[in-house]
Amino acid sequence: MKKDLTKGNVTKNMLLFAGPMILGNLLQQLYNIADSLIVGRFLGPDALAAVGSAYTLMTFLTSILIGMCMGSGALFSYYFGKKEEQSMKNCMQLSFLLIGATTLLLNLAVMLLCTPILKLLQTPPELMEMMHSYVWIIFMGLIFVFLYNYYAYLLRALGNSLVPLYFLGTTAVLNVLLDLLFVVTFNWGIEGAAAATVIAQALSGLGLMAYAWLKEPALRFQRSFKPARGAAGEILRFAFSSSIQQSVMNFGILMIQGLVNSFGKEVMAAFAAAVKIDSFAYMPAQEFGNAFSLFISQNHGAGQKERVKEGMKSALRVSLCFCALISCLVFLCAPVLMLMFIEPQETAIIAQGVQYLRVEGAFYCGIGILFLLYGYYRGINRPEMSLVLTIISLGTRVLLAYALAPISWIGVLGIWSAIPIGWFLADLAGILYLKKAARK
Repeated sequence: MKKDLTKGNVTKNMLLFAGPMILGNLLQQLYNIADSLIVGRFLGPDALAAVGSAYTLMTFLTSILIGMCMGSGALFSYYFGKKEEQSMKNCMQLSFLLIGATTLLLNLAVMLLCTPILKLLQTPPELMEMMHSYVWIIFMGLIFVFLYNYYAYLLRALGNSLVPLYFLGTTAVLNVLLDLLFVVTFNWGIEGAAAATVIAQALSGLGLMAYAWLKEPALRFQRSFKPARGAAGEILRFAFSSSIQQSVMNFGILMIQGLVNSFGKEVMAAFAAAVKIDSFAYMPAQEFGNAFSLFISQNHGAGQKERVKEGMKSALRVSLCFCALISCLVFLCAPVLMLMFIEPQETAIIAQGVQYLRVEGAFYCGIGILFLLYGYYRGINRPEMSLVLTIISLGTRVLLAYALAPISWIGVLGIWSAIPIGWFLADLAGILYLKKAARK
């Protein structure tokens, strides 16, 4: 199941390694879509709006942990490429303690500050109780989100992207079945949807940890370890740079969610459904960028400079072809896609969702390039540059959205239009920096 990314055909190896990661995330997105379908169809538009808004908050907070796991994974992959097993083990244990402590702090913060956070998001009063119940339950599973992502990135750093897929696929199916059982059969409402997610997360997190411990002796912790001087700083640099990048990205989306909420329940429901479609559409490009990052890390650690260059060109071709195809499909099929979530008589909601998908969906090539730039800079040990690009992208998006949305004849169209503009400005900055570094 392990794949040495420093040998063999570049394009083939990247695609074979990225395939399980893409498929796994597709399964996760399919679950998210199924969850929204079940909630929207059986609990109504108000519940869909509440779950959609809570999902944005949940994504922001979990992105802090996922970013830390992603950054640590790039460092694991780097040492694996250098064949420095002891350095990798030291990084494993230090990063586990660091990310585990962060998880507990986040859990405590959500439990104490749930109501003020929801008010800050301009949650409509009639949805407040529903969102509070959902968020409170869903964050009981935060520790399992940490365990799954930590061990998934650890196994991927060793070239094993299949096992995380198996666990994610199993839990995604379980999640949908539990949704149907709790929401449709037991009538537990929005709390049942949240409970189904937590149970499935527990299975994936604990199961993957048990697999790594039993099947991969190299990934077992040592009873005592002495990290090299500077190891803690190196881990903090990678983990926090990637974490801040991911959290800044999702904080910007959270601010957009607050602006969307100010337009009322119809726009909230449209945004909730359209974002799920949007995330599903460009997710393969995002996971390909993550796989590309680990490819670059291993080859950078092994000193394979020409292979890094070849990988960059190949990855760009693959990503642009995919994104162009998906843009065409989403633009043409936007009304049909919205009808998957919304009843046909909800014409205003459908119209808003179609507008969002056609404005943003036409420009997926922009975010495809951005994901590759993120992956490249993490892979060559410059995670700070990924953070800079994220700030450019999200800063532009938030500033433009808040500037344009209050203008009466623009309204929510200003929010949707700000997204691709931010992507392309970040792309330009990343490419110019890359060319400048190459000249030096």
